[in-house]
Amino acid sequence: MGAAVLDYQVVKSIGTSGQISLGKEHAGRKVLVENPEPGVWIIRTATIIPDNEHWLHEPALKKSIGKALAWASKKPAKESNLAALKVKKAQSTKRKENSA
Repeated sequence: MGAAVLDYQVVKSIGTSGQISLGKEHAGRKVLVENPEPGVWIIRTATIIPDNEHWLHEPALKKSIGKALAWASKKPAKESNLAALKVKKAQSTKRKENSA
């Protein structure tokens, strides 16, 4: 966003297979092709979000993820003591059994 608008025109030919080259710098990009009227095409680059990842882009969740990432960037990762975690889990399980 905020990219400069380039004001120029380029003449291209549509090949016999119906294809047009937009240049190697755009290779592999996804685009939306709109056809507002016969003989007019509007081509815009696009980012495609898979259906099963769409929920990640909901505003409330994006905000929550942003907070989590900010927290993680301030808290360096450290190695866990697995033996201590096993002991802690065992003690927690015993407490639950005794309170039942």
